Amino acid sequence: MTEYEKIYQFESLYRAYKMAARSKRRKTEVIEFELDLAENLWTLHDELENRRYKTPAYHRFMIYDPKKREIQALSFRGRVVQHSLCDNVLKPHFEKRLIYDCAACRQGKGTHFAMNRLNEFLREFFKEHGTAGYFLKCDVRKYFDSIDHNAPKYLLRRYPDKDIKTFLYQIIDSFNGDTGKGLPMGNQSSQWFALYYLDRVDRIIKEKYRIKYYTRYMDDLILLHEDKAHLQSCLAEISEVAARELKIEFNEKTQIFPISEGVDYLGWHFYLTDTGKVIRRLRTSNKRRFKRRLKAFKERYRSGELDFDAIKQSLANYNGHLKHEHTWKLKTKVYSGFVLTKAPKNESDTNITGEKPVIDKKCE
Repeated sequence: MTEYEKIYQFESLYRAYKMAARSKRRKTEVIEFELDLAENLWTLHDELENRRYKTPAYHRFMIYDPKKREIQALSFRGRVVQHSLCDNVLKPHFEKRLIYDCAACRQGKGTHFAMNRLNEFLREFFKEHGTAGYFLKCDVRKYFDSIDHNAPKYLLRRYPDKDIKTFLYQIIDSFNGDTGKGLPMGNQSSQWFALYYLDRVDRIIKEKYRIKYYTRYMDDLILLHEDKAHLQSCLAEISEVAARELKIEFNEKTQIFPISEGVDYLGWHFYLTDTGKVIRRLRTSNKRRFKRRLKAFKERYRSGELDFDAIKQSLANYNGHLKHEHTWKLKTKVYSGFVLTKAPKNESDTNITGEKPVIDKKCE
């Protein structure tokens, strides 16, 4: 069986459907797809087998957390194909080619993996050099929007399965085909393209400059070294390669910092104490966003737009993220005043733990 044939096998499409439908069973397009599930899957099978499948148009919408950006998403039908492609072809192909510390969107890895690796690097570095060293932080300017279509195609030019290569080229050109720039942020395949896109930079850092302490989360790179001049040389070369070969550039956040000042990474501020302890606290901007989110929860609960269970579930996600860091004081301070009240009905006040708090006169 060829790699392309793996995509359209009925069993592959059925598994892909189940993955695409997770946590989305109540959405209209998912329900409509499920009403005639077998027929829809066989139709996809036939289109893919006969090379008639074309990536559908993208639905575009804006998100504003943590910053304003446009997301381009496929219909549910298109997402099923994306899951089958990625799970059966792209994941096994790219996994064995990526370095270990490329952390985003990979099984068993993610933000906590990347942050824990940086913690580990800092502790090991302290044993050898104390706090006398430097961070190089790199961030690509508008990463997904900047990727030139010809660049990922060049990286895929030697793909062994010609049908897969043709299919991947079609997916790349399905977005902004007129300009030939950018990858859709809502595509699962785009994540794998974006991960592998900076592999050339990873290899220079690890193999030429021998940077032992290096982690990357998509386009967010952190390098740690005792010699500032060594980091400056590395930055000069990877910047030149990024501009010449990959047609991208690092933004103004790309700087070298003394370790004693700490560094921002994945929404947290990391720094070493004089005793070698690693402290990581929520960045100031994220603290403000967290407080704004709690304020919005109170307003939406008061108006009846959100119920208690929905808010509790959302906060469970926040707490799961915060519990890994030094945030006890932050949570104590913020949650102490977090009281949900209903209006205009004369109902009992309830805090997020489900207990009845002391009612503040201003909230009555």
